[in-house]
Amino acid sequence: MKATQRDFAGMAARASGAAKVFFFCGPDEAGAHDAAQKILSLLPDPGERVELSGGDLKRDPVKLGDEARSNSLFGDTRHILIRAQGDEVYDAVEVLLSGEVEPCPVLIVAVGATDKSRTAKLLADRPDALVAMFHPPDLKSVAASVRAMADAAGLRIGGDLAERIARAAGLDTRLARSEVTKLALYLDASAESPRSADAAALDAIGAKTEEDGFGALVNAVLGGEKAKIPGELKRIRELGLNPVGLLLAIERRAAQLAALAAKLGPKGDVTALLKAEVAARRVFWKDERELGAQLRQWRGRKLERLVDKLVGMHRSLLTNSQDADLLLSQGLAEIARAAAG
Repeated sequence: MKATQRDFAGMAARASGAAKVFFFCGPDEAGAHDAAQKILSLLPDPGERVELSGGDLKRDPVKLGDEARSNSLFGDTRHILIRAQGDEVYDAVEVLLSGEVEPCPVLIVAVGATDKSRTAKLLADRPDALVAMFHPPDLKSVAASVRAMADAAGLRIGGDLAERIARAAGLDTRLARSEVTKLALYLDASAESPRSADAAALDAIGAKTEEDGFGALVNAVLGGEKAKIPGELKRIRELGLNPVGLLLAIERRAAQLAALAAKLGPKGDVTALLKAEVAARRVFWKDERELGAQLRQWRGRKLERLVDKLVGMHRSLLTNSQDADLLLSQGLAEIARAAAG
């Protein structure tokens, strides 16, 4: 099966019952991640989560099939979530599909892959698999998603507030969902007891916008402004912002740069492209100058290496939470040196 970004929501329920392998790809990693969470929410019993990396499976393609069928040996319900880069899981998926025993659900979030990738082509025509590709959303679509999240949480919010939350999250629905959840808890809202939310309530929970939260550090790191990073990291700690949330903001910007670079091509006009994107409301006008500088800096293979680096940092932060601050500081310093050099 194959789904577009537009029809995924309508296909999700059917796919969750019919498919065993899900391949979510495209330049919008947050959208792909949300799609994986949507499928998991529709499974009658997702069971234990087993997380694997694309790099591990590239080195050991047989491992995926072994893990996906171990529930048949021990009777435990489980699902597998894989974070991969490009087509590095192709061999592992091919081995998985060659087995005779039905596997547990396998959900792959493939950064840097498309629905034309080898893995996507391997799965697209199978009735027991789903391929869906996601593109970066614009402010209007994320604001609409925020309002839908708010409705489900028992919050009544206006369009302006929804846009503010969307912009604060850097158009990342994962961060936006976190803000909506905090707002619902603060107002004691629920589907049974809805509450109205306003800007004052959002201010009260300490919601940080992209500008006064992560944005300055994101721009310092990707702009190679090494001298600014220690002070910005200190400010982030004082504000109590989550290191993983910061990394997600940088990942989001890297994905945005990758999408813009794909539109730009090798000889495109950066200034003209960004003006068109701002006019179409796909880029926030306040980000135009920084995006222009970063797009000129991070192109081609250098941008690919940046994405790889961020994937590795994300994995390290999740598996070594006690050292998250140190790992984050070291990783950001390396990225800034690459940008400056």
